[in-house]
Amino acid sequence: MSLTFLLLAVALLCALSFVFGRQRAIALSGGRFSNLHSLPIHYGTYTALWCGLPALALLIVWYALQGPVTEALIINDLPVEITSDTGKLSLALNAISLIAADNGQHLNVAPEVVEAGNRLALLHTISNTALIVVLLCVALVGLGLSYRRIVADMRARNNVERIVRYLMIGCSAIAILSTVGIVFSLMFEALHFFSKVNPLEFLFGLEWSPQTAIRADQVASDGSFGMIPLFAGTLLITFIAMLVAVPVGLFSAIYMGEYASPTFRAWAKPALEILAGVPTVVYGFFAALTVAPFLRDTGSVLGLSVSSESALAAGLVMGVMIIPFVSSLSDDVMSQVPQSLRDGSYGLGATKSETIRHVIFPAALPGIVGAILLAVSRAIGETMIVVMAAGLAANLTANPLQAVTTVTVQIVTLLVGDQEFDSAKTLSAFALGLVLFLVTLGLNVFALKVVQKYREKYD
Repeated sequence: MSLTFLLLAVALLCALSFVFGRQRAIALSGGRFSNLHSLPIHYGTYTALWCGLPALALLIVWYALQGPVTEALIINDLPVEITSDTGKLSLALNAISLIAADNGQHLNVAPEVVEAGNRLALLHTISNTALIVVLLCVALVGLGLSYRRIVADMRARNNVERIVRYLMIGCSAIAILSTVGIVFSLMFEALHFFSKVNPLEFLFGLEWSPQTAIRADQVASDGSFGMIPLFAGTLLITFIAMLVAVPVGLFSAIYMGEYASPTFRAWAKPALEILAGVPTVVYGFFAALTVAPFLRDTGSVLGLSVSSESALAAGLVMGVMIIPFVSSLSDDVMSQVPQSLRDGSYGLGATKSETIRHVIFPAALPGIVGAILLAVSRAIGETMIVVMAAGLAANLTANPLQAVTTVTVQIVTLLVGDQEFDSAKTLSAFALGLVLFLVTLGLNVFALKVVQKYREKYD
């Protein structure tokens, strides 16, 4: 039974519950809603919530436990020679899953595995049937109990608001726990990496060459895991991108918000925001096929040595890509500045440019800082443009004409392909992710401090 069908069934039951609860409230009102504590819509919502929420909770718990429980039952019936070997067990479980899905009948496997696959298919059928029955029972019980509780003086609106408040608290908790889970997963794998590599070597090393051998008899079995070249390349490309995006974005936002006519703004702003919808791979092609050759040829004319893959090419194109983030958000923030501040400035004899510099821009500075921070985060996390325009060479240089790489590019490179997950090479991706997370967190804290300082000044 598909999850979509079950969700549609729950939604239909909620709709019916809403209708029943609302009709009961109308019947109890005797045609005068003033006899009710709340509006009929609140009674219907109350019934729908009590019908749908327990059913959805059951659905989530059932799907969370169905896989581990059925897998444990299947493993318990497999022979010891299969369960004692992790590799054999993994292959057997894959074959069992294919047989249960009716896609692996042609596999040449042991009869015990075929029998386990058929048993798994039977367990899935029983589980899906039981889920439908239990789901309907839970939904109908919730509907019946909430329907019977509806009386004229029941505080339906208060109950609905309380349930919604708990739902919002739950959603907030999920978001917080997800962040905590991501951090702890990164920390766990990073600590595993630091048990193999000296943290000081990783944090302060000046050479990045994570190529390690799987076997001890292979050549170059020891890698170099100094992260400084990666973060230097990341900061260099981000700095170049910000030199392009921040001035162009801010000036375009100021022009469209304060100087442009409504007609020009009506078509210019959407045209500018189209840049945000262009896929990054298109920017990568543009950087690799147009910008990088242009910079190389221009450098040759000027007597400069420009690499075919340079930080300057990646930074320029990345800056163009994130212009809409700065422009659109800054424009929205500055448009929210009260007109009374502008009128007061004009009344004191200030010109438009003086009003922008001394009134509008300072008042909108917290939002502008947030827009720039978002653009910085976008630049730090970009991968495709760097891969295609800046390359994979981990060079420790501040020369924008040379090839560099970034942290995100190396993370993708380390986790792509057939890799030993417990090797230092693969685990270094999690260490890089953890350090990048801490750097981004530090930028956020710094930005919040700046915002708080200027908010106190202009509130």
